[in-house]
Amino acid sequence: MIGKDSTQYLAAADFIRKNLRLQPVPSVPEIMLYTAHSGSGLGRLTRLDRAGSTAPYWAYHWAGGAVLARHILSQPQTVSDRHVLDLGSGSGLVAIAAANAGAAHVTAIDIDIHAIAAIDLNAATNGTKIETLQADILDASPPACDVILAGDVFYDARLASRVLPFLARCRAAGIDVLIGDPGRAPLPRERLRLVTTYAVADFGAEMENVSGVYSL
Repeated sequence: MIGKDSTQYLAAADFIRKNLRLQPVPSVPEIMLYTAHSGSGLGRLTRLDRAGSTAPYWAYHWAGGAVLARHILSQPQTVSDRHVLDLGSGSGLVAIAAANAGAAHVTAIDIDIHAIAAIDLNAATNGTKIETLQADILDASPPACDVILAGDVFYDARLASRVLPFLARCRAAGIDVLIGDPGRAPLPRERLRLVTTYAVADFGAEMENVSGVYSL
């Protein structure tokens, strides 16, 4: 794991501050995020870590995170006074929504150090306190929390094959699991119960479309 005092983390945070724009999230305007635009030059940031870089999903809003954030802010009792883990947090949108809705403690987990830097900056911008952790926990035992929030984790079939067993173990351990997704092909609908839907924007889409919040 790379520490937050590492050269890479500090360079990523500096790049985000200088090159991304703070703007409200479409469909969740209560929350501001550092967001990429045409002049951000994200390729330069990726080259800071050629060996372990991943696609910069953290730099954009995605429908699965937006629908979860919208639901949490509309139904704060979902997370209020509970320990929450935001899996594959990306920008930190869902984690920030949970903190704003009164969660007792929020941990945002992502494998990308650039995401960790973005989450820290976005949390500070929104005046929220979030613990961040760079880690891959999908093969680990269920974490110590009350609720797992998972937005946009079923966009890839190979990733889905790891995420679903992990979330199933967590649910069997008594942890509530909520998933946000716009209906991508790898979503295991047969294992899920639809909780509610909201019309939210997805990255690259001009209009809001219906996305779902699911429980496992």
